[in-house]
Formats: sequence, C-alpha cells, structure tokens
Amino acid sequence: RNAVEVQRSNMEEELYDEFGNYIGRELDSDEEQGDERAEQPSVSAGPQSSEWENDMKDSDDEAPEPSERAMEAVEEDEAGTAVVLYEDKKYYPDAHEVFGDAETRIEDEDTQPLTQPIIAPVTAKKTQLSEKTIPETTFASEFLCHLMDVPAARRNVAVIGHLGHGKTCLVDLFVQQTHPKAAPPSEDRDLKYTDNRLDEQERGISVKSTPISLVLPDSRGKSFLVNIIDTPGHPNFSDEMSCALRVADAAILVVDAVEGCMMGTTRAIAACAREELPIVLCLTKLDRLILELHLPPLDAYFKLKHTVDEINVAIQEQYAATSDPSSFLVSPARGNVLFSCGAHGYSFSLAQFAALTAPQVDSAAFGRRLWGDLYFDEKSRKFSPSPLHTQSKRSFVQFVLEPLYKMYSTVVGEDTDELRKLVDELQVQISHDQFFMDTKPLLKHIIGQFFGDQVGFVDAVSQFVPSAVDVASKKSVLSYSGSQDSDLGRSISSCDPSGPLSIHVVKQFPTSDCSDFYALGRIMSGTIKKNMTVKVLGEGFSEEDDEDMAIADVQALYIPMSRYNVEINRATAGNIVLIKGISESISKTATVTTPDVDDVAIFRPISFDTKSVVKLAVEPVNPSELPKMVEGLRRINKTYPLCVTRVEESGEHTLLGTGELYMDCMMFDLRSAFSEIEVRVSDPVTSFCETVVETSALRCFASTPNGANRIAMIAEPLEGGLAEDIENGFIRPEWGKRKVGEFFQSKYNWDLLASRSIWAFGPDSLGPNILVDDTLPAEVDKTALRTVREAVVQGFQWGCREGPLCEEPIRNVKFRLLDAEIAAEPMQRSAGQIIPTARRTAYSAFLLATPRLMEPVYASEIQCPADCIQVIYDILQRRRGHVVRDFPKAGSPLYTVQAYIPVMDSFGFETDIRLQSQGQAFVLSVFDHWSVVPGDPLDRNIVLRPLEPSPPPALAREFMVKTRRRKGLSENVTVTKFFDEPMLMEIAQQENLDIL
Repeated sequence: RNAVEVQRSNMEEELYDEFGNYIGRELDSDEEQGDERAEQPSVSAGPQSSEWENDMKDSDDEAPEPSERAMEAVEEDEAGTAVVLYEDKKYYPDAHEVFGDAETRIEDEDTQPLTQPIIAPVTAKKTQLSEKTIPETTFASEFLCHLMDVPAARRNVAVIGHLGHGKTCLVDLFVQQTHPKAAPPSEDRDLKYTDNRLDEQERGISVKSTPISLVLPDSRGKSFLVNIIDTPGHPNFSDEMSCALRVADAAILVVDAVEGCMMGTTRAIAACAREELPIVLCLTKLDRLILELHLPPLDAYFKLKHTVDEINVAIQEQYAATSDPSSFLVSPARGNVLFSCGAHGYSFSLAQFAALTAPQVDSAAFGRRLWGDLYFDEKSRKFSPSPLHTQSKRSFVQFVLEPLYKMYSTVVGEDTDELRKLVDELQVQISHDQFFMDTKPLLKHIIGQFFGDQVGFVDAVSQFVPSAVDVASKKSVLSYSGSQDSDLGRSISSCDPSGPLSIHVVKQFPTSDCSDFYALGRIMSGTIKKNMTVKVLGEGFSEEDDEDMAIADVQALYIPMSRYNVEINRATAGNIVLIKGISESISKTATVTTPDVDDVAIFRPISFDTKSVVKLAVEPVNPSELPKMVEGLRRINKTYPLCVTRVEESGEHTLLGTGELYMDCMMFDLRSAFSEIEVRVSDPVTSFCETVVETSALRCFASTPNGANRIAMIAEPLEGGLAEDIENGFIRPEWGKRKVGEFFQSKYNWDLLASRSIWAFGPDSLGPNILVDDTLPAEVDKTALRTVREAVVQGFQWGCREGPLCEEPIRNVKFRLLDAEIAAEPMQRSAGQIIPTARRTAYSAFLLATPRLMEPVYASEIQCPADCIQVIYDILQRRRGHVVRDFPKAGSPLYTVQAYIPVMDSFGFETDIRLQSQGQAFVLSVFDHWSVVPGDPLDRNIVLRPLEPSPPPALAREFMVKTRRRKGLSENVTVTKFFDEPMLMEIAQQENLDIL
C-alpha cells in the first residue's frame, strides 16, 4: 500500500512544474468525452441487472423513461456549470411572480424632494379656538330648536360700536350666564368668547363678525331665542358690520361712558340708518367714571346725559331721510338705554334697577322716573320736576349712582367690617376666603351676584327689537330686487315658513381645517332642510343672464354658537343659520332658492361705507407653488367682504383692502390658513382714479374701422356730490325716466331734456360717471341710434373701467353724446364696430378735458392728551395732511383731533404717532373721499429723479409713471392712438392745445 501511494505522488509531480502549472498531456474536452460515451454500446451487467430491470417493471407506470432522466440530468449539469453574468443573476422573484397581474411602475428618478418626508406626519391646522365637545348650557338644544319655530320668541340683533368700547365683553355676559363652565383663561384677561380666531386673541380686537344663538330669560321668566352677531369695531372692518346689519332686525349700539360718541359710533349709526334699523343703546364701562376719572355722582350723571344727547343728535342727522326720525331716539326713561360693565360682570336697565331696589312698587313706572330732572320728595313720597332745596338730588343720582358708588368704594376700600355690612345689605352669598380676594374678582363676584342675570337686556330686546315677522315687509322692500307682487315677493314680505324658499347669504366662514366654508344666511321665506337640492344665485344673476347660477345640495345645517355649532335638520323663515355644501359658487353674497322657483330675483348686494383703496402685490417664494397661492386668494376673497383680488396684464396678482390692519389679517390667513406657503409681498400702494376738471376743448369724434359709422362726444366734470349720491344708491338706474328726471331737476338743477336722456352710469350700474344722449332728432336718426344704444353703453362702461392715463377707473365725469352717424345696414353697425369706437371717442373727449389723477384720502380721528397736539400737527404736515379741528372731550382729560391724510402717505402713520407721543395718542383712519392730485400727469417736462421726493406739482406725474411701470405699460401715454387722423389734424390747428 505504501508503494502504491509513493508511485501515485511521483506521477502527480511529473504532471506539474515547480510553479504549479499543468504540463501533462492534453485532456479531451467535455463535449468529446460525452460523444465517446454515446457511441459505446450498452453491456449487460449479468443477473443483477436483470433483477434491477424486473424491479423497475413493477414500479409506477408514470415514472419517466431512462432517456428522459438522462436529459434532465444533463440539463441540471449544464445549469450548474453555466456562466451567469452579474446583471443576469436572479436572487429574488420579480414583481410579476409575486403580484401576478398587478401593474408595476418603476420610477427612474426620485421626484420627491429630500426635505419632504415619504410619509408626512398628520398636522391639524390651529387657526381658531373651538370646543372639543358641546359644552354644558342652561338650556337644552331641543328647547332651542323649538323656539326657532316660534316667531314671537325670536330676536335677531347685531352688536355694533366703536373700537374698544366693550362689545365682545358685553356678549361675554350672556355667554357666562348660559354657559356656566365658560371662564376666562386667566384672572387678568377677559373671556372674549366670540373672538375665536388666534390672531384676534393675540391682537386683542375683533377681526370677524361672529354669530351666536342663546336662550335668555326676561324679567318675567319668559325665554327668548336671541341671535346675536358680535361685530368688529375697527373702521377697517366696517364691512363685517354692514353684513351683520343686513340680516339683523335691530342694533345694540355699545358706547364707552367716558369716550362717548366717536367716529366709529357715528359710522355705525349711519349704517343702521341705511337699513332703517331701531337702536338700543348700551353705555358700557361705568367703572371708568368711578375708578379712573373719580367723578362725583352728579358729574357722572351729566357725563352720561351728555353722551346720550350726542347719540340722539347723530341719530337725528342720519335718520333724517326716514318718515319719523324721532321714533329712533333713545332714552333711559323709555327703556332702550342700558348700563353695563363687562369687566365686573353686570348690566341693567332702569326698570331692572328699580325692581332690585324697590320690589314692592311698579318697576316700570319707577324706572321711567329715574332719569332726567326729577327729584324725589321724601315727605310726600312723590317726584317733582324742580328741586325742593339746594341739597336735592336728581333721582338717577340718588337711586342709581350713589348705591353703585357705595358698592365700589366699599369693596375697593378693603374695610372688612364695612364689606360685611354691604354683603348683608345686598343679600349676597360670599365665603370667608372670598373676603380676601383681589379687588377685581371680588367686585365681579359681589356686584354680579347683586344684579343677577341680564334680564334688563332681554326686556329691552323683547320690547324694542321687532320680530322677524313684524319687520319682514320692510326687509323685503330694502333688500329684495324682485317684484313685491310676485309669489316669492309676497312670501318674503310675510316671512311665510310654508312659502317658496328664499335665503339671503351675506357672509362665509371657514371650517376648522379651512378646507370648506359655511354660508351664513337669513331665511327670508320657506323652510330649508338637510340634503335639500337648492339653486344658488350669485350677485351677477339676472333674468337675462343666468350664468352666475349653480345647483347644490345642502350637506348640513347648523345653529352658530361661536366656538361650536349645533347641527339641526331643518330651519324655518326668520332664523339665521349656517349652511354647508353651497359655498363653492358663492363669491360674496348670494340668494338661495329651490330649482322649481322660476320668477326669482336676487337680494341686492350690500352697500358699504368705505372702499378698498390699499393695494398689495403678492407672489410665492417658490414659483411652483403659484396654484396654491391662487387658490388661497380665491378663499381670501370669499371670507373678506371688501377684499378685491385682481390679476394685472403683467401677470401680477394684487390684493385690495381697506387699510393696513385689513391687509395684515388677509396675509395672515393666506400664509397660515388657506395656502400654507411662503409669500413675498410688495410695498403697499394705493389705487387711483382718473377725472377731468374742465369741459373738452373740442368736440371729439371717431369712426368705426369700416368707416360706416361715426360717434362724437365731449366730457365735462359732474356736479359736486352727484358721484357720491350715485354710489350710495340715492338714485338707481332701474327708476323710470320721470323719477330720475325729478331727482336731477330738484337736486342738481338739470333741465328736463338732459335729466330724461341719461343712458347709463359707469363703469357699473352704480358707477360715478354718466352717459347722456344730447343728440337732436333733427340732426340724428334716433331710430338707428337706438339700435346701437347697448353697444355705445358697453363702450362707455369699458372706457370708464380702465382710463387712458394709467388704466385706473374714471370718476366724476359726464360724457355727452353730441352726434352719431349710424349705417343703415345692420351688418355695418355690429357691436364689434361700435363698442371700441365708443370707447375711443370717450378717451379722446377725456384727454381734451384737462385730465387729472385722484387719490383716496383718509379721515383720521386721534385721541390724545393736550400736550401731544403739536406733535400731531407736525407729523400731519410732513405727510401732506391737515387738521380739520381739535376739541376737548367733555368729562375727560383727552383731546380729539380730526384730520385728513392722503392714503399714499398714511402707511406707518399710526406707528409714527405712537412713537412721537410715547404711546399716549391713539389713531383710527377710514376712507373718506377722493381728492385731485396736484400737477398735470401728462406734463413731460417734469423730471423725476430716483430716491428724491417729488415736489407737489410733480406728484401727479410721479404717481402716473410709477403706476404704469408697475402694470407693465410704457411710461408715457401714447395720446395719438386714441384719435383718428382727421381729429389729429383738427387738434394740430388749435394753438392752445399742446396735448400732442
């Protein structure tokens, strides 16, 4: 054995060299060996093979033949020894083997940015405060729903007033009465339940009007469903107040007892006068008279009386156009004046105070004697109109103010013994630990318990606020544009719950996640139900043009409760509800009815007392997010009544609002709620108007492109105040010729022919421009002219919408049509020929009438101490403003300064005033009027130098040039493109015209 192993190792060494390389004979390939095996004949293996064959015969018939087994063995051998490339190796099954027929997509590139997670976390938007569950209330929701079907037990009111006068705190009194667990976030902060937006809580002012429906009892224990709409007091948000007053039946005017009648108060009274709503006055912050001004009770009475007199003077001025202005006056003796203090949690009327102090007498009769120059004679137990002696006190001072002063002085004085006597006298429940509370919560606890529920407010509302049925006919005349004799008109006038459905939608509120909107509307007639199919009519709907119409399904109905909503299944006429599912086609206001109502008209759009004159240009930081921004702007346009969104010809997206705070709130909503993108904002600018100051120097004419028609016009300025009367709706285009003629003859001394020849207002139905037909029948074919009247009006309104100077609206201009040559063939006088020719004629007449620019002007009211007045004068002078008047505020150490300041120079004005006055001055500004900018905008001799302020004569030129640059237009107006060649030749012959 050892010899054999040695021999084998020697043979292996001969086959390899010292480096291990094979040096033996050549070996046959595997293919040749396989061929040789195939050629060798099979040899029997003897008896063993035969036995093996017998065993194989006994096996299953399905076993493969030997030849098949041989082939499988060869394939396995080849598969095991085959060379497989790396990219062809298969470690896992492919998608088709795993998922079968499922479609598989393979992306070559990862399109998702690295900054975005593959699975984004779920984030909830937090833009407003809301209740997680329906809170506990003193009334049941079922009882509230039953009261909705009782017209005599419903009242719709709007709480209005000046900024900071306590409107939201007044509503908090009713919320805390009906929501026992509602409490302010801290002792030094107010509840402000209706300020449910986060920015409202941070700013400390209301931004949006908020509806809330509460069930409140009166002094007799009868319950009323009071639909309250809390409105902002800042003049920038007066549009919210106008929307609330449209659906309300009366107004609760809130006035600070110290500040009295302010600019916002006067504007609120004017807004009520436009809707002819009764007013209930509420004098708030009585504690300021006692704790801040330290006025004696008699002086406090004179201060309150002076405030009531101021309010009545404003009411008489604003309600002068009504049939009986004296019926709207307020007086504590009548019962439509309330007194309150939101900080200390009480409100009362004189009748309620009389019932508390003398429950054994007639509270109504006693309350009427607690105001005015009435004196109580203790001997005769009667009231006398004259004092009996020098120490006699007026009844209001003796029975109301002195007890109230005693409560305050005792609690503030911190004398525990006196406080215990007071508590026993008032029969107030107070624990031992509460005697040692801080002054403010202790005052709120004691005085709030003494006055109890706000029954005086409910008594005044039930007595002086009409029900929806009582005021339905007046509401229909003021707001419904259709016929009062139609079926729908009669149903609206009677507030019929079984009549055809009609809802006036005035505003939209976003949902908590800002993905949808609730439509706030008042049901004028009929009954709306959940899942009902309705027809939504926009502001542009008319019988001739029904494009602004949509069919929608009512997804849900809610009763608004500020921070939560109560869902209901139906609501009848006279109620104010939130509707979900119909807001997709609504832009501002809308009319909702059923599809089967044919003879239907819309409710008139709301008229506002201010205009959107501040302009911002916005663009996304990331250009790919432009669609998100556009969608956000569309939603902003829905929620802000006076917001205007535009896209300029240069592609610039612009936002128009009423002031800086208004624009700031819109940008907050755009960034955080509606688009959630970064937005780049331009510097604020203002919108302008174009006007004329003289009559056209020549009669301007233009021919149509086919040369078959010719139109001649001149332009001249309108009479002062006429443009404002048209905008305020004092004259309407739907009036007949006789009524329009009487208006212009009586107020503006127009002749009969001119007053009855008014064709249209421009640029819309209530625009501040007039087109008058001054052609004579002897010179013009009136029949042919009437065939092209609509086309001429369209061209006139087109020209008024975009003026020739910088494509801003034209204002305060009267265009007189002097001559017209109209072709006899209809094909020669088509609208495509007449409309641009009428526009070009209006432009040429405008340019020859000494064109000027107009800018908006703010009216500013500034409250400040006397030593800050000179600072205000200096700041206004630097900003092209001027003071109208300044006067001391009666009963306070403050002065009121009233001034005018151009909007263009008002940006940063409020901040400047506060800095210079060290925070002692408070400024509020609101749009007041349009003023002509000094200088000629077409004077090319004026040189504008960059980074240098222009002198006053160059302002008009500077404003026009910069506006044209921003819009992508050339700097200079190409005057020649608005004139035909014959007209240019006639202008060239005039020596005094240098317009070319």
